[in-house]
Amino acid sequence: MTQSKRSWDFGRFVQTLDFFDSIPVVSWVQAMMSGSQAPQPPQVQDGVLFDFSQADPEQVAIWGALDDVVMGGVSDSGFQAGDGAARFTGTVSTENSGGFASIRTRNFDPPLNLATYRGIELRVQGDGQRYKFFLRDRDGWDAIAYGYSFDTTPNEWVTVQIPFTELTPVFRAKTQPEAQPLDPGNIRSLQLMLSKFEYDKALNPHFTPGPFCLVVQTIAAFR
Repeated sequence: MTQSKRSWDFGRFVQTLDFFDSIPVVSWVQAMMSGSQAPQPPQVQDGVLFDFSQADPEQVAIWGALDDVVMGGVSDSGFQAGDGAARFTGTVSTENSGGFASIRTRNFDPPLNLATYRGIELRVQGDGQRYKFFLRDRDGWDAIAYGYSFDTTPNEWVTVQIPFTELTPVFRAKTQPEAQPLDPGNIRSLQLMLSKFEYDKALNPHFTPGPFCLVVQTIAAFR
C-alpha cells in the first residue's frame, strides 16, 4: 500500500514567521503587549560567540527552526541543548518540492560587530552530510545571505574555519556575484542548514533525505 504524502503545516508556517518577526502586525502587537524586543548580540569572550557546552538556555532560545515549510515543504527540525553540546536535528523531506531544514538566530539589535576578526570557527560533529553556514549583515527577512558549505564525517569532531573572504553571497540559493562583500561589523544573524541543493540549482553531493544530526559545541570568531 502506498503511503500518503504528508500535508503542509500552515500552523508551523505561521509560527516560523512569528518567531522571526516576519509578520509586521503580529510582531508589533506582541511587542506592545509583552515588551519583547530583538535579542542582544552574543558577548564575545576570547572569540567565543556561543559555547553550547555550558548549560545556558538563553544561548539556544534565540535560535529557531527555519525549514522548507515556508515554501510549502514538510521538513522539520529543531535545536536542543544538553550533554555538553547543542543538537541540530530533524528530518529533511523532498516532498512538496522541499528539501531543506535550518536553524537561524533572530536578528540581533544592535548588530554583532566582528570587524576585528577574520572569520567564524565551528566545532561540530556531523553525520557525513554537507551542511551550510550563513551570515547576514542586513535585518530584512529575505536579505542576501553569505554562505559556506562544509562536509562532515560520521561521529567525528571537526573544526571548521570559515574566512569572511570565502563566503558566497546568495539570494534564495542563487549566487549574487555583483553583491557587496559581507560587512563583519554589522552581523545581524547566523544560520545552519542542511539542503538538497548547493547553489544555482546544483545538487548537494553529500545529501541523504531523512533523519539528520549535527552536534554543535562552539561557534567562535578567529583572528
